Amino acid sequence: MSDDVNDVRRVLTMAFRSSKQLNPFDLERWLAFDMGWLAPHESEVAVAALIAAGWLTESGSDVEVAVPLGSVDVPLGWFPRPSRLLQPVKAAPPTTSKTESTANASGTNAAANAPLQTPSISASSKPSTTTSPPSTSEHVDPRMRVTQRLVKFIARTSGIDAAELNRRAERKQKAFRHVTPWLALALVAREQNLDMEAIVEALAVV
Repeated sequence: MSDDVNDVRRVLTMAFRSSKQLNPFDLERWLAFDMGWLAPHESEVAVAALIAAGWLTESGSDVEVAVPLGSVDVPLGWFPRPSRLLQPVKAAPPTTSKTESTANASGTNAAANAPLQTPSISASSKPSTTTSPPSTSEHVDPRMRVTQRLVKFIARTSGIDAAELNRRAERKQKAFRHVTPWLALALVAREQNLDMEAIVEALAVV
């Protein structure tokens, strides 16, 4: 899939992560002010262009995604090229190959025509009821230990006080839901045009 398509899919996945529908003005404000990807006048053009290209559809006074986006991966530090939002490629729903469709149909027919059987469960095949507790180390993010250090670094570099930084980071977490505090702070730092290499170094704890 081309980068032109991937950029649009990533933007829409992030924008509509917590809501199926958005007011166009809210979407424009998110593109321009929350994310800083476009100028205010460009965000209005981008929303209209996404509607014209078939990515978005109008639903009353709101807009919603018009095509399935599928599984979307958004790398850390990624941001879209403005031109891919101002002049988006035409949206096209994912297609299923003829071979895959035939195979699925054959499998469905075979399952429907197969005689019903009652599975027998032997003692050796019974699932074990003993489960091992998850390892604590697997669920601990080492970067959480440097969150406060990162707050102080961004505050000193940007001139924004720590309380305001935490407020903006909490806003990012509410908007994107599954975002760690340190990643939310990194997003705030990028909005302030700080040197992201320095942010990465500050997070390099392992």
